[in-house]
Amino acid sequence: MAAFIQKLFRSRKTPEVTQKPQKAALAEPVEQEDTRASLREEQLGTLEGSPSQSVLAELAIAGVTAEIRQTAAGRLTDESTLLDVQKLAKSRDKGVYQTVKSALRKRREEQARLDSISQTIATLIRSAQDQAKSDDTKLYEARLETLLRQWADVEGHATPEQTQAFLESVHRCKERLAALQSAAENEKREREQQLQRRETLDLLARTLRDLKAQPPETMPSLASLDALQKTQENRWLEATRDTSVDKQEQKSYETAMLDLRSYLSAVRRITQNRDTIIELGTQAEGENDVPVEQLAQAKALLAEVNWPESYPTPVLLEPLRKLIGRPKTTTAARGDENRQKDLVARLEADLKQLEEALEAKQLKESRQLFKTAQQHFRDLDQHHAKPYQARVQLLTGQLRELSDWQGFATEPKQIALCEQMEYLADQPMDPEAKAERIKDLQNEWRELGGSSDRSLWSRFKAASDKAYEPCKAYFSAKSGLKQANLEKRSAICEQLQSFLENTDWSSIDWKAAERIHQTARQEWKEAWPVEFRDNRAVQKRFDELLKKLEAPLDEERKKNEGFKQAIVEKAEALIDHESLQEAMNQAKALQGDWRAIGITRHREDRKLWQAFRKACDQIFARRDAERTEQQQASRAADTFAQTSLQKTSAISADNDEQDISAALSTLQTIDSSALSKGVRESVQHEKQRLNQILSSLGLQAKLASWQALVTTATSAEIENDSVPQHWPALAETSALRDPLELVIRAEILCGVPSPETDQQRRMEIQVRRLADGMGSTDNSNDLMQDLETLVANWCLGGVGKDANSELAERLNKALAKLNPA
Repeated sequence: MAAFIQKLFRSRKTPEVTQKPQKAALAEPVEQEDTRASLREEQLGTLEGSPSQSVLAELAIAGVTAEIRQTAAGRLTDESTLLDVQKLAKSRDKGVYQTVKSALRKRREEQARLDSISQTIATLIRSAQDQAKSDDTKLYEARLETLLRQWADVEGHATPEQTQAFLESVHRCKERLAALQSAAENEKREREQQLQRRETLDLLARTLRDLKAQPPETMPSLASLDALQKTQENRWLEATRDTSVDKQEQKSYETAMLDLRSYLSAVRRITQNRDTIIELGTQAEGENDVPVEQLAQAKALLAEVNWPESYPTPVLLEPLRKLIGRPKTTTAARGDENRQKDLVARLEADLKQLEEALEAKQLKESRQLFKTAQQHFRDLDQHHAKPYQARVQLLTGQLRELSDWQGFATEPKQIALCEQMEYLADQPMDPEAKAERIKDLQNEWRELGGSSDRSLWSRFKAASDKAYEPCKAYFSAKSGLKQANLEKRSAICEQLQSFLENTDWSSIDWKAAERIHQTARQEWKEAWPVEFRDNRAVQKRFDELLKKLEAPLDEERKKNEGFKQAIVEKAEALIDHESLQEAMNQAKALQGDWRAIGITRHREDRKLWQAFRKACDQIFARRDAERTEQQQASRAADTFAQTSLQKTSAISADNDEQDISAALSTLQTIDSSALSKGVRESVQHEKQRLNQILSSLGLQAKLASWQALVTTATSAEIENDSVPQHWPALAETSALRDPLELVIRAEILCGVPSPETDQQRRMEIQVRRLADGMGSTDNSNDLMQDLETLVANWCLGGVGKDANSELAERLNKALAKLNPA
């Protein structure tokens, strides 16, 4: 390449000038100038095309003008070519040299930048791989976020293989981070649960101590105790869910809760039977001997209340206890003792069966047996009931626990959930659908309140973990897509931020701004799924940017809604405007103004548009009403006109002139503007026909009177008063005195042939008429005027007096030719 360029450069050297004649020397500069211009045009044409690097190098060195050389040098991109041109131009063309030198410096700088980016990419990949293997978990998440921020700056320069290697390492880091976070959360949750359990036990113990120290005269609040029991049961249930509980801790809770339930149950029964207890207590104070029925009732009430022995007996129960201690007034004491022994035997059998049912966790049977045993226990007197009181209380707590943990057959349902989860683990399904189904089964498990059977919970947990294994791999692969969507959302925020910072709101295209708002929201929705935790900050920023964009948009919308409201009010004012045409024109103008208004809120715009449309419809409804009225008037006018046309259609030239004139007058009274087009044309045609008939009749009468006067003029002199008033003047204007010429002229005017003997004379007369400019008689008015002049001259000018009857007959025959009859 360099040798080729040097050869070209040497070819530009000027050869030695030989001595030539003076005339040739004068012509040489002109030829050189022409050659130079031609070469310049050729080189410029080459630059306008797509020259190769070698051609550009040639032009950079051998270009005719400095502009061509600079342009060619500026388009060089090949490094070796740039170096060759730099060497050749160093001592010959400083402009080209500096251009090429600058291009080489930029290339070196760009290459250095790319090398630095490549080194950074390799370093980031190694760092991500090292962090994925590292055991150092200190600031793990912060270091990972730093790597991701650094990668975002160079990701566009990475190859697909480098991107894949980095994302795989990041994926492993995120898995490890998720495991660390999960472990930390589990540890935190367990500490919180332990704290809740400890606080629950402390609260129960403190409450029981307070109840034991409470004076007998004071009854605790039933509502407060009930609320305390329920809240602490729920609190303990949540504090023991999905975690291991020490047996001693669980036993302490059950004992304390059993005492609280027994106390609460006794208070509730006292409250329910308060009136009866007071009444029996009053009777006990006023009577020495108490009937058996009252003793039995008092005994039953005390058994039903079943007040815990370790707590102070309320004052309200003391009269009942004293009442039971009195001797009976009947002789049935021995029979009652036998009955008590029988009840003890039954209670013993009931309690044994109840224990077996509770051991087998048969809730329904346990409830039935407990109800029977409780009834037998209440029937016992205090002496026989006391040995069984603690046992009954214990079984009561066990039954309540079974009812709490297995309400509505919880365990069979939990077993069924375990079986469903185990079946789900073995089924090939779409990961999204499978994860959703796992979540549903877990929610059902939670709704059942968990399980005190740790083996059952372990079985369900193991099945859940096994079922989720394929989903975990799927969601891990999906994390790359989530990261890409998160970056896309960040880019949307950057674009919105740039738009808000660089926008001149005083001259903005509001519709374009609204489209940007809509597009941003749409693209934001499309950039999904994303990691919820990572998206929080981006979502918050996006919401804030949208609010900043929506604020001026809403202001502009409200302003435009005000303009549209003003248009609506103007349109409503036009409804009653007197001039309908003006109202319609202004309504059309308002419609144009409406279209010219910018953005508005959709809902408000629909309301305003409906009001505006309603007003315009009412305006144009007036036009439609007037059109309807006009159509009705037109139909009425058409009916009247058609009736009149039917009557006049029978009139012809045979009718009297008076009848024809009357019919014509009738048609002339019809207002043609109210008629439809077809009927109006029919009326016009009928008027023309009647006018033609009247004209024809008038012409017939006129010609008949002329013929009579022509005949009379040949035999007698006609007085002026027997002819039309203007005839004397016509007769005086004519110098024609030859009757034959007059008749021939009339025959020419009427188109009647003259006799053979008068053909020569007729020819001469026609020639004179042509010479006088009277050869054309196309105008009927001129024809009648000329004929009338001839007839007036015949009758009053003395021409007819000198004529014979033959000429008079020829004249009348010519006039008869004009008769339309």
